[in-house]
Amino acid sequence: MKLTRLCAFICLIVAAAVLFSGCTGTTEDPTTTPTPTATAAEDVQVKVFHAGSLTGPFEKVKAEFEAEHAGVTVLLEPAGSVDCIKKVTENGKPADVVASADYYLIPEMMIPEHADWYLTFAKNRMVLTYSNESKYADEITAENWYEILDRDGVRWGFSDPNSDPCGYRTPMVIQLAEAYYKNDQIFETLVSEHSAITVTEEGGVYTIHAADPKPDSTTLTIRPKSVELVQMVQSGGLDYAWEYRSVAVQNDLEFIELPEEIDLSSIDFAENYATVQTEAKKGDGTTSYAGSPIVYGVTVPKIAEHPDLGIEFVEMLIGATGQEILTADGQPPIVPAGGYGSIPDALQSLVEMKA
Repeated sequence: MKLTRLCAFICLIVAAAVLFSGCTGTTEDPTTTPTPTATAAEDVQVKVFHAGSLTGPFEKVKAEFEAEHAGVTVLLEPAGSVDCIKKVTENGKPADVVASADYYLIPEMMIPEHADWYLTFAKNRMVLTYSNESKYADEITAENWYEILDRDGVRWGFSDPNSDPCGYRTPMVIQLAEAYYKNDQIFETLVSEHSAITVTEEGGVYTIHAADPKPDSTTLTIRPKSVELVQMVQSGGLDYAWEYRSVAVQNDLEFIELPEEIDLSSIDFAENYATVQTEAKKGDGTTSYAGSPIVYGVTVPKIAEHPDLGIEFVEMLIGATGQEILTADGQPPIVPAGGYGSIPDALQSLVEMKA
């Protein structure tokens, strides 16, 4: 009798277990489609390689872009423009956007193997920056700057001509100054006496040989990127540094604006700028950068991991948002942006095609 009751009790437990299993859904109902489990979307990283002088405005564009694109993080990687492009063309590093302080570097180094198109989107001008603590800050003007730089104890600098457009443009400005100020010793006194940089003339064109600059680092300092010199001026490590006007504005530096005939800012003097060129290192040899108005360029490389987002970043840059940011940061936008090559459909309404 006890055995019978025990068997009945066991059967009751087994039946309850089967019933409970059915209630919890371990037995599938063929008429019901299971609901998929939602998974959190992974963040997408948009990589932007850009000229150091674009750091200020690009940080602001980044903030606006991320605000409009949930789950997207923009990674900004500033460097000298030549080095930015070499990361893509020589090192194979993927970038979704490349922006150069010299637009011509894009067709010269990237088209057609690494990019199909590019835009010109902003302008700039060369200025001589300083602080209120710089030697002779209360005396320097657009007429005597080259005399101030030559005074005993004055320390000044510019960026590396082999990696940064601001670097190969600085000696151009100094060479152009000789004709403007009618003084043929300015370049020799300021540059050649304090470095291995020399200049030769042929057919009315002055070639500045800067592939191996070797500054004395006492009077003349050369750094890889022009923005590195900003901190040196602010801290008193340098009295003066050559920068773009936008960099001076963004960092609250004092600066001397030079005549348009020599500051590389105006297409009206393009022929005059073309009388100077800087020879710089390229691989095992050299290349020459011709004097020309300062115009910035941007593209989306073929190697981009997120080309659609790269194009959207460029769209914001050349649209109303980017124009407002660039203007506020002392970097006049080109409106509409100039287009070259196979411009993506999404950008065509904002671009004026060029030959």
